[in-house]
Parts: sequence; C-alpha cells; structure tokens
Amino acid sequence: MMKNLKFILLTCIAVLSFTACQQDDDLEFVATEATDLAFTTTFLSNYVLNSTVSENLAERFTWDDANFGVATNVTYSLQAATLEDFSDYIAGDDLYNIGNTSGNEIPVTVGEMIDLAEVAGLDNDPATEASNIGVLYFRLMAVVGDDGLPTMSEIQALNVELQEQSIVVETGECEVDILYGVGAGLPAAGWDWGTPVELMCTQDGVWSGNVEFQNTVDNNNFRFFTESGEWASGRNYPWYVAEGYTIDSNLVDAMDGDNNFAFVGTNGTYLLTIDTNNLEITLGTPNAEGTCEFDVLYGVGTGLVDTGWDWANPAQFVCTSDGVWSGSVALQNNGGADNNFRFFTILDEWASGRNYPYYVDAGYTIDSELVNAEDGDFNFAFVGTTGTYTITIDTNNLTITLD
Repeated sequence: MMKNLKFILLTCIAVLSFTACQQDDDLEFVATEATDLAFTTTFLSNYVLNSTVSENLAERFTWDDANFGVATNVTYSLQAATLEDFSDYIAGDDLYNIGNTSGNEIPVTVGEMIDLAEVAGLDNDPATEASNIGVLYFRLMAVVGDDGLPTMSEIQALNVELQEQSIVVETGECEVDILYGVGAGLPAAGWDWGTPVELMCTQDGVWSGNVEFQNTVDNNNFRFFTESGEWASGRNYPWYVAEGYTIDSNLVDAMDGDNNFAFVGTNGTYLLTIDTNNLEITLGTPNAEGTCEFDVLYGVGTGLVDTGWDWANPAQFVCTSDGVWSGSVALQNNGGADNNFRFFTILDEWASGRNYPYYVDAGYTIDSELVNAEDGDFNFAFVGTTGTYTITIDTNNLTITLD
C-alpha cells in the first residue's frame, strides 16, 4: 500500500512539473510598436552635390534607440525614394536601401545622393531643360529580432542641387591682355618680378582675378604694372585718382615714396576688378577657379584673428582648383583659450558647419597643428605658433594642411 502511495505521489509531481515547464515554454514577450522612431540629425536647408567629391560624406543620418517596450535586438534600415509617398521604393535594390545597422547612424555619400537625384530626373547640364534642383526622401525602418513587424519613422525630405559643371571663362579686349600686380601687400608676389599677380582681361575694358591680400605693418603696399618686369610701367594710387576712378575703401594711398596702393582690409582672398568702363576698382567675393562642391568655404571662430564668432567678416577659402579650397588667414594660439574655429558651407548658416570629427569621419589627414578643440561643438583648435597661414582643404587627397 505504501509503495502504491509513493508511486502515485511521484507521478503527480512529474505531471505538475511537466505542466509547469510547458507553461514556461509557452510564455511570450510581446514588443509593442515604437512610437519614438525619428531622426535626430540637424539637416541642411539645401545639399549641393558635385560628382568630383562623390566619395565624400553628404549627410550622417542619426537617431536615438527606439523604445519597443521590452529589451530586444533592433535592426535599423535607412531607405530612400524620389517620390514623397515612397511609391517608387524598391525593396532589395541598393539604390533605395542605403544601409542597415544595429547602431544609431548611417552615412550617405555625395555619390549616393547623386544617383538618386539622377533617377529623379535631375541633371547638371545647363544646356538641357531638366532641372538641377529637386527633393529626395528618406525614412528609417526599425525591426525587432529577425522577423518582427517593421516600424517606420516619418519621411524626411531633403532639398538637393546638382552643381552645374561648366565654368565659362570670359575674355575680352583691353589696353593690355594682362595687368600685373607686385608688392608686399600681395603675399603671392612681393616686390619681385619672379611671381607677379596677373589680372586677365575678362571682359572688354575689364581686368579681374582672385587676389590674396595682406594687411600687416609696413607690408601692405603694392602697385599695378602694364608690362611684366618693367618698373616704369607702374600705375600707383594717384594715377587712378587722376583718371577719375572710384576705389574700394579697403584700398588707400600708402603715402610711401611711390604713393603705392595700401590694402587696409582683412587678410584674405578677394575678387579684384579694375573696370575702365565705369572707372571703378572693387574688391568682392572671390570666384571659383575650379569645380568644387561649393565655390567658397567659410571659416568662423575666435582662432581666426580677423573673424571671431561673427558672420560679419568670415574667412573665405576659395575653390582654387578641382576639389581644392584654399585661403590665407591669421591664426592665433593664446595658450588654449579662444583658438577654435569651424568651416561652413553656406554663409550665415550655422547648420552648415563642418567640425573636426566631420573631417576625421570622412577619412582626412589633418595638419598636426589643428586638433579637436573638445568643446561643445568639437571645433578645430589651432595649437601652433600665432601667425598667418594658408589653409588648404583637398578633397582629392583627403588632407587639410597649413603652410
């Protein structure tokens, strides 16, 4: 009788244990749909795209972790389309599926945006009727586990512009084909006929060209000449005054022995124009001399002596050749304070900034005298000797150099 009771008791325990285990195996954790899936990127108002820098970063899409109500593995996918309703989106096509990650960011290159823009019917040929301006659309998809139901973010529209490639070099008829500039105020030339500044005749009666000027004590003067190597062909400040010219306020009479011009503005590169038709000598925003993503990059920050954190007088780095920006600036290093600055692609647009990590992430080798400021915006910090330098940003070789 006792054996039978023990057998019955063990049988009951086994059945209960099996039932409990079976119930444990049937437990499911159900993830709810995430309601907070959204981009955290500060997007630009316009993206200018140039095929010469197709490997460069156009934008880095970022987001916070999606909350599905339970701890789980999440895969994020960045998707693109050329129509606002995503009706042209093709699953599995690399053109529309930018990338997947379990992290919180996916980069998009200039080339990837250009490919989408071309599918949207844009082109950069000014001779065609097709527009070079349009809109691309992006969304983020989050999936729980391997086969969970997808959650989509809101669609983000980005304005894009394919930069027109043709650069027209104008020519005209002038008294002489080239007007030369020599003097200490023109650092590329100095008082030496070995490397004079050359202003080409770009229109009838007009000489113009990008010229680097410097304004330092006793080293800001220069003069124009109609013949290379011929000092007697010089035209000084009073010569133009006598001819009735209106002269830019940044150019004055040096009051030296030869009454040369003196540059009294902010160090940098300017478009210098001598117009014999309207009797004007002007300084303006420099022209691009090559093809770059932007004609000019701007620099703002206290590390730039003549600029500070103010858009009133930004440093300018001009497209001097295909994929290369360059400009002369005064940099200061006063022991670690106020030596920071940042590059910008759009004048007066803080959101267009490109800081130190931007270039590191894009694979650039950066001059050792430019480091990460480790401040709130991770700006550049100049740690060299205070002075005037030429900064060159080369998108072909992915370098930023100081000379």
